[in-house]
Amino acid sequence: MRIFVAGGTGVLGRRLVPLLVANGHQVTATTTSADKLGDVERMGAVGVVMDGLDAASVGTAVAAARPDVIVNQMTAISVAHAGKPDLKHMDRWFGLTNRLRTEGTDHLLAAAAASGVTRFVAQGYAAWNGIREGGWVKTEDDPLDMLDGLPAHANSLAIQHLEDAVLGVNGTVLRYGALYGPGATDDQVELIRKRQYPLVGKSTGYSSWVHLDDAASATALAIEQDARGVFDIVDDEPAPASQWLPYLAAAAGAKPPMRVPVWVARMMAGDTAVMMMTEGRGFSNAKAKRELGWTLRYPSWRDGFREALI
Repeated sequence: MRIFVAGGTGVLGRRLVPLLVANGHQVTATTTSADKLGDVERMGAVGVVMDGLDAASVGTAVAAARPDVIVNQMTAISVAHAGKPDLKHMDRWFGLTNRLRTEGTDHLLAAAAASGVTRFVAQGYAAWNGIREGGWVKTEDDPLDMLDGLPAHANSLAIQHLEDAVLGVNGTVLRYGALYGPGATDDQVELIRKRQYPLVGKSTGYSSWVHLDDAASATALAIEQDARGVFDIVDDEPAPASQWLPYLAAAAGAKPPMRVPVWVARMMAGDTAVMMMTEGRGFSNAKAKRELGWTLRYPSWRDGFREALI
């Protein structure tokens, strides 16, 4: 197939593009910088500079590629684009990413319609943002939490827009868990090594993780099998912060994380961080494994943190 990967030089794109090329597909991968075109060529793909927030730029790039499938992997949460992680002001930290998930998705869908492309796959999110009611582990049938009243509400609105728009054209949303692996967790590991990533209260809130290579393999399967609908792309072991954070610290060669009371964490890191650490809900990968035949290289973050953190 001819596959157009928007955001092809991001942390996940750099895993996905070579995999698609190895599987025999013709891949066009976008980047925001001409300096990265060489990286795309080394991955075996055709590179194109594209501004995901410019409708004309997107339309021109898609028309030239003549793809069978468009894959939207556009985000802007790296330090280079968004600055250091800021959970206290997630609406600001994710400001550009939220625009890419709304305006950028709309531009890609418009370009797809103009070029007659009927297959569209987009990056969603399912790490700790399951609805905060009932059990600790959610499925695709459960709604995401809109995080009303929290700075991350804007992020939830952007994700909802993306899902509604993509599913409205019978597309595919892959809700990736918290991505880890080279380039994806560097900022968190730095905070952990500085003992600036503490446990909050009892840290009962759940998160779901997925290694970059497993996220890429699931994406390739969804593309090649023409899967439609929503899939939670997470590993086998959703877990509370009280388990995964000390393990991540040990894997990073850091001292055990400190524990702080909720009121201190709220003052220092904000309400979203407190909610994530104390009330977050993880996700099940049963549907993705069942319908895609997905086999994980790292079924648990325990294996992945230890073997593939860096």
